[in-house]
Amino acid sequence: MKPEVIALYLPQYHPIKENDEWWEPGFTEWTNVTKAKPLYRGHYQPNLPSELGLYDLRVPEAREAQAALAKAHSVAAFCYYHYWFGHGRRLLERPLDEVLASGKPDFPFMVCWANQTWSGVWHGLDKRILAEQLYPGPEDEKAHFETLLPAFRDRRYLRVKGKPVFMVYAPDELPDPVAFTSHWRRLAEQAGLPGLYLLAEHRDPFWDARAKGFDAFVLKPSFLRRRTWTPWSQPIAKIRNKILDWLGRPSVFDYEAQQPYLLPDQASPLAIPCVLPNWDNTPRSGPRGVVLENSTPQKFGAALDRALSLWRRREREDDFLFIKSWNEWAEGNHLEPGRRWGRAYLEVLDAKVKASG
Repeated sequence: MKPEVIALYLPQYHPIKENDEWWEPGFTEWTNVTKAKPLYRGHYQPNLPSELGLYDLRVPEAREAQAALAKAHSVAAFCYYHYWFGHGRRLLERPLDEVLASGKPDFPFMVCWANQTWSGVWHGLDKRILAEQLYPGPEDEKAHFETLLPAFRDRRYLRVKGKPVFMVYAPDELPDPVAFTSHWRRLAEQAGLPGLYLLAEHRDPFWDARAKGFDAFVLKPSFLRRRTWTPWSQPIAKIRNKILDWLGRPSVFDYEAQQPYLLPDQASPLAIPCVLPNWDNTPRSGPRGVVLENSTPQKFGAALDRALSLWRRREREDDFLFIKSWNEWAEGNHLEPGRRWGRAYLEVLDAKVKASG
């Protein structure tokens, strides 16, 4: 049996009034991507797309081209990031709304609730709150569910044993994960659905998903070290980071050497592997960013082999394997073709999936 590859999908490639106010008129993810510069010798920036170009997700043809490329290379579905901040407030909802309204592209999809507060830190600035994630209670949970119900009923929506798949990005941020998941399962049954297949993301490879109300979890890739706001209780790291700040240099690690941390050898049988093609978030965070150097399509293939080894050992109802991400250009993790490697990462993924069956 082959894995069902799900690629996380960022919708921030069209202007919204909030981003116009916070950053600049016409701001999209491409604003940071195209302004990026090398921060040290050998740093590959700007990292720019090739055949799909600097697309606008308001354009149906752009969404169709993405889906066609994904389908041709063994990506089974997109997982759209979805932003619900409470009291009915949504952001970046237009691409998914138009996919639902138009019925196109004819390509499977699911939704991940990215339940985190937006702040200036996202773009290397201060901690100013831009959009606060709130949890007003059961009535808001019901309104949230009803907003997504048309997606859950869509024939293209990803399912496990008939149950729509829904993912929570930060389950530990929920005030009461068990109450939330139980409530949504009841709402699904009341709406005539056979239930929900609930996923979460988590860094702990042995996280007890079922104790928190989830069916399984996506193993979020973790770096060995991070550098942001290191306390003085870690003096060596603090001094190192001060020096890097003074030099204007990001934290740089080797992609291959990080694989044991990104993809552990052992994990819970409920853990769904997730593979990073690459990482460089300096377009967003500047010298406070993190770079994984020396990723190549071949090394990505080796990371896929690690993930497939974990995938084969799972006790699972699903056959999922996640990729982070389809199009996170300002974080440097993307399957979409770029000017440096073209379709090579997609071709490696396609070959590995076809060989795994």
